[in-house]
Amino acid sequence: MNAIEEMKQLSDQELLERHQIAKSSLIITCILIGALVGVAIYSSVKKGVGIFTFFPLFFVFLIINSQKTRKAIAAEIKNRGLHKG
Repeated sequence: MNAIEEMKQLSDQELLERHQIAKSSLIITCILIGALVGVAIYSSVKKGVGIFTFFPLFFVFLIINSQKTRKAIAAEIKNRGLHKG
């Protein structure tokens, strides 16, 4: 089952709880992405372009792709009219 179908089966309360968790984890995700990009830049400046330049960037790519669930939650909240504002 993909993320969109899973979100459609949740109750309003469960969906809002998952949204709150996703919002909290977004801050941690942003910090992690920033740290990995920083490691890649530091590595390329100190030792030139090599494996340690692209290795952290690969994980950044994986983290960004894993955000599909967060986007599905936000879309479902909007579809149900549960968003604030």
